Amino acid sequence: MVMLPDTDWRRRAGLDALVEALGGGDEARFVGGAVRDALLGLPVADIDIATRHDPEEVTRRLRRAGIKAVPTGIAHGTITAVIESGPVEVTTLRRDVSTDGRHAIVAFTDDWREDAARRDFTMNALYADPATSEVFDYFGGFADLNARHMRFIGDPLQRIAEDHLRILRFFRFLARFGDTPDAEGLAACAARANDLMALSRERIRDELLKLLVARDAVRVVGLMLDHAILTPVVPEIDREGLTRLTALAGAESAQGIAPDPIRRLAVTLAPGTAAAVGARLKLSNAERKRLEAATLGAGDEGPQALAYRVGSESACDRLLIAGADARFLDDFAIPVLPVSGGALVSRGLTRGPEVARTLRAIEDRWIAAGFPDDATAILDDELRQALSRASIA
Repeated sequence: MVMLPDTDWRRRAGLDALVEALGGGDEARFVGGAVRDALLGLPVADIDIATRHDPEEVTRRLRRAGIKAVPTGIAHGTITAVIESGPVEVTTLRRDVSTDGRHAIVAFTDDWREDAARRDFTMNALYADPATSEVFDYFGGFADLNARHMRFIGDPLQRIAEDHLRILRFFRFLARFGDTPDAEGLAACAARANDLMALSRERIRDELLKLLVARDAVRVVGLMLDHAILTPVVPEIDREGLTRLTALAGAESAQGIAPDPIRRLAVTLAPGTAAAVGARLKLSNAERKRLEAATLGAGDEGPQALAYRVGSESACDRLLIAGADARFLDDFAIPVLPVSGGALVSRGLTRGPEVARTLRAIEDRWIAAGFPDDATAILDDELRQALSRASIA
């Protein structure tokens, strides 16, 4: 018998009261990511509970126990229980009535196996009794989890037809948890890759960005290229991009810098395509600017000068992509130029283009000198030259 480990998340404030309100045992069980991650010894962020009770009964039980109930996904049977330690999603057991690859119409059921059968992958269809810790496994998910084997529940083509996003989820979970993909599932993803074109750009973006920072992202992106998975939606990610991603991942690891999805996306894209991809994936304006900036190179002024000119985040991106050491930015606070245009005018320079020109020259020399606190000597020299130019003119 497989047992759920006694981990910290199970002692979160208010969780026992929530389980008691729902009845526990055969009425409510932990499900999905919390069970999977606990069995892997990983930190658990979100807790989900599956229950035989319909949403109305869940709401009644929670309110009777003094627990706030928010109907966040009532059409799909989900009530969010707000307890002291944070929200917990409580979802009624379901079966699919109809699907169109993007949305599903569901009916409620009291059959645990039927609920498990509509889930995507075997490792995500594990349930645990909150009281006894017994794990319920209807489709061999625990064995797959131990073997790090990514496998769809049932017929992969049917699972993909129900929700096309499962193609990208298959590879994201493989990159995060798996070592080997199920051959039948991989073949189904390759055969139905064009189905991704029916999805919203936002859903594609969210899965892709999560995938790019997963544990084994480099290998899995290579696998996706081998099977033309990304071609229908992000054809700009190519073999050269994979080579750059490999180098970037190595630099991040060597320097102890956490992987970043925008930085990694930037390095995978063919030159000149960042703007188009950012728009297609509906990145925020800030993310689009960062994506494009990451492709511009690190220049030759040095890490801190680059950070001063473009900001620490963008400088880190460019340095890592260039294979340079971004650790020079550790604890570097971007300084403020200790000279203003007003100071130049007060010392005799006429307002206008010459002020801006002189200020830029002072700034360039101040950066090259290593950002000294006192820029008086630089100011005096540049001001003298500016006044000389003005007198000649």
